[in-house]
Amino acid sequence: MKSQDIKSQDPKDEQLIENKELSIFEALIPILLLIAILAYNVYAYGDSATAGPNQFALIIGGAIAAIVGFLNKVTYKAMMEEIAKNVKSTAGAILILLMVGALSGTWLISGVIPTMIYYGLQILHPAIFLPACLVICAVISIATGSSWTTSATVGIALIGIGSTIGMPLGMVAGAVVSGAYFGDKLSPLSDTTNLAPAMAGTDLFTHIRYMTITTVPTMIITLLLFIFLGLAQTTNGSGDNSATLTSINDAFTISPWLFLVPGIVILLIIKKTEPLIALLIGTLLGGVFALIFQPELVAKIGGSSHLSFVSGYKGVMNAITVETSVETTNQMLSDLFSAKGMKGMMSTIWLILCAMVFGGVMEAIGALTRITDSLLKLFHTTFGLFASTVASCLALNLTASDQYLAIVVPGKMFTKAYQDKGLAPENLSRTLEDSGTVTSALIPWNTCGAYQAGVLGVSTISYLPYAFFNIISPFMTLLFAAFNIKIKQLTTK
Repeated sequence: MKSQDIKSQDPKDEQLIENKELSIFEALIPILLLIAILAYNVYAYGDSATAGPNQFALIIGGAIAAIVGFLNKVTYKAMMEEIAKNVKSTAGAILILLMVGALSGTWLISGVIPTMIYYGLQILHPAIFLPACLVICAVISIATGSSWTTSATVGIALIGIGSTIGMPLGMVAGAVVSGAYFGDKLSPLSDTTNLAPAMAGTDLFTHIRYMTITTVPTMIITLLLFIFLGLAQTTNGSGDNSATLTSINDAFTISPWLFLVPGIVILLIIKKTEPLIALLIGTLLGGVFALIFQPELVAKIGGSSHLSFVSGYKGVMNAITVETSVETTNQMLSDLFSAKGMKGMMSTIWLILCAMVFGGVMEAIGALTRITDSLLKLFHTTFGLFASTVASCLALNLTASDQYLAIVVPGKMFTKAYQDKGLAPENLSRTLEDSGTVTSALIPWNTCGAYQAGVLGVSTISYLPYAFFNIISPFMTLLFAAFNIKIKQLTTK
């Protein structure tokens, strides 16, 4: 998924809080009221709901959950300790978000992103653009094991290319997220790919092999859908990009040497360098390359007509920290060539922190365990067991706002149930990934959904209908369970 350094502790050590006094109705009250408030926020504010209203809605949801907790004798101290633990667990995610903001700034003024767009416009025809986005992101994510790094590097460039050729950005972001999570889900370098089998009690490569049974058909369907959408969108993109290419050339020095920067970052990730360190190196390299390839632009951003040590320092530092834009002769490109820097990530960080408050209180009062336990008791057939696992993962992604908890809690709760049904543990590990890993990016207040929206500059609601891989995956695992296809049984020795 994101990085091994996102959590300050091993997710497998997560303690589940039980509260026998809490009823399922009481556990659901905060969720139902929160969903109602969030739905109204979307109606009232549209895409701008995540600019503040949703953050406060999560705080209100946490307050409602706290009232339920007080009525069930859960102390204020216990709730605050769980909130603190949740907030602490997001330290790595917050640092990565800040570093992505910094990286996008230096990659803009250095010409890295404009160069990727420049060559991409010449290679990626509108008819094949969407499926190409899917495949490129899938390959990068398989190689790096990180959907977050994939979005922060090639994803940003693909959004830029899509904007230039007139592709709806929701579709482009949907293709990026779909490809990124395909690799995230299957790569042995991904932490969620390692976490799911650890929770279910199987080994990594057995888990990966078994996961391909549902993942490959899902990816094929996703690819076909994007091929169809790409062909349908061809008429909206301009066939002549010469004016656009000229505008990019006028604003930046374009050079294949600039591909060294993203190449080095991707290589570092493949070599198992922590993403936070790799992104920092990518940011610093972007600053150095900006001074080498775009000295006049850096000086201008630094408030001077010529490059000096002071103007160079200020130009790079401004790109890293605050909003930066580059004017071109093409208004569309002028809108595109802007970066928000570290400052631009603050609304996303704000959303994550508020989500952790809600999730922390829900965990402290025992609501998460109660909901999962009730789902487990609700179904008695094999299909029902798979369905309850999927529902549990979705509920945890919605309420705890954390992808790890959506794998850890159901993994711990359902292990024995799968054994009692005579099902091999890889059934559980596959279902955890098919529902817990991929659906996290579809929820605006989940850390993954907030991250993808913040990095790509496209709201979660906008790309959600086109994140086909993420939407289809849980249905695919249920389809296989319903028809008893490749459902491995425990072998008796």
